[in-house]
Amino acid sequence: MTYTQIQKHLSNLGISDSEHGTAFGSSFISEKTTLSSFSPVDGNQIGTISCTSSESYDQIIQKAQEAHIQWRTIPAPKRGDIVREFGMALREKKQDLGILVAYEMGKSLQEGLGEVQEMIDICDFAVGLSRQLHGFTMHSERPQHRMYEQYHPLGIVGIISAFNFPVAVWAWNTALAWICGNVTIWKPSEKTPLCALACQKIIAQVLDNNNLPKAISCLLTGGAELGKLLANDTRVALVSATGSTRMGKSVATSVAARLGKSLLELGGNNAMIITPHANLQLALTGLVFGAVGTAGQRCTTTRRIIVHESILDDVVHKLTLAYQQLKIGSPLNEKNHMGPLIDTEAANHYISTLTEAKKQGATPIVEGKILTGKGYESRCYVSPAIYVAKNEFPIVQTETFAPLLYIIPYSGDVDNAIAIQNNVPQGLSSSIMSENLRETELFLSALGSDCGIANVNIGTSGAEIGGAFGGEKETGGGRESGSDAWKAYMRRQTNTINYSTELPLAQGIKFNI
Repeated sequence: MTYTQIQKHLSNLGISDSEHGTAFGSSFISEKTTLSSFSPVDGNQIGTISCTSSESYDQIIQKAQEAHIQWRTIPAPKRGDIVREFGMALREKKQDLGILVAYEMGKSLQEGLGEVQEMIDICDFAVGLSRQLHGFTMHSERPQHRMYEQYHPLGIVGIISAFNFPVAVWAWNTALAWICGNVTIWKPSEKTPLCALACQKIIAQVLDNNNLPKAISCLLTGGAELGKLLANDTRVALVSATGSTRMGKSVATSVAARLGKSLLELGGNNAMIITPHANLQLALTGLVFGAVGTAGQRCTTTRRIIVHESILDDVVHKLTLAYQQLKIGSPLNEKNHMGPLIDTEAANHYISTLTEAKKQGATPIVEGKILTGKGYESRCYVSPAIYVAKNEFPIVQTETFAPLLYIIPYSGDVDNAIAIQNNVPQGLSSSIMSENLRETELFLSALGSDCGIANVNIGTSGAEIGGAFGGEKETGGGRESGSDAWKAYMRRQTNTINYSTELPLAQGIKFNI
């Protein structure tokens, strides 16, 4: 795809070369510092957007506060109508936005379009949910009293998202936040600012068509300092942060210091257990996609496979053959299985990790490298690696955001495999490949996987929006997207109504005056 074609898609999304500034609704505040976006696909600069200053940050917060006063008074089903219109607008822009996601981030076109579909799906989910924001009624111990719980909007929800899902994770958060009556301020990754700007353009038009304040949805563009402003700002009721564990710890510390609320979806060190009772062809398909999809840059990427020693040689042989068939190149070419890493820094870090893994004792089965030559001019393309390692190696205990897969043999019963899987600091996604009922049920029991996501006979990567998404331990404990994740975006209130002519106290306490 040529640069001219990319610019056409940008134009269809309402982004022009001459448009610079900090996005606030559909208007812009002129700034001096700019942020350029480069595509890892070919190394070309896509565009430039101005960064948010501390002065304009305060303006945006003030406008968001004003917008919330109006937005929270609109009935939730009516707020759902706005989210429905946003979902319809995304359907119209799906091709343009999906191509931009693929080009600016580097994931395959199918994954880029799939990410926009996730946005559409969460909008559909949120529309239905807007009529189901239920509370609870319980019996009071006092006669002629009624007691119940209800939920109210928080106010401003700050969203910090990562480059690997430049639009979907924002939508998971913001669609739910909006139907709950909150306004949102989004700090996207500085590596994918144009994807964020495109989303802001789409929702700004929807808000404008309905004569609603554009500050219901705000955008901050720039570096980590803006995330720190959100984390430390007492006016921001909830900060939802998706990214590395290191970043999440910083956000959690700052938000906790002011007794605010945080929702954290952080790093993963996800394992697939393959037992002697596995369907190996099924396992291989899920494994290869989980390990190399998005070039290993998913928080749910399969980073470890824990294989029973009796089938180790067979798994290694089949996996090696599968890796030899992988096609690496432009993600806009649907024949390719794997695109680039996000930038040259990520590629160099990948190579240094491979070197360190060998120093610690890991044995290469398939060696990874930076690819050069025609089609690889950006120097962001790498070949995936497979190393045999021990789970206790320090390098295995950390998350490498690249296509590096560790093979860890186990012996004995599946209990040993589960113990290996759980023996890492992270707890996001997990998977077992087995057709043995006892093994799979044990894996899903309280004695099994300690992760927020536990799959049977599917891979670690790829989640539906209907289920709550997130993990335990250093993954942060937060839940986004489906199920009852909406409760994180609201404050709970317990109400007691006395409709008697007396004032009885709880626990039978007597107080006479």
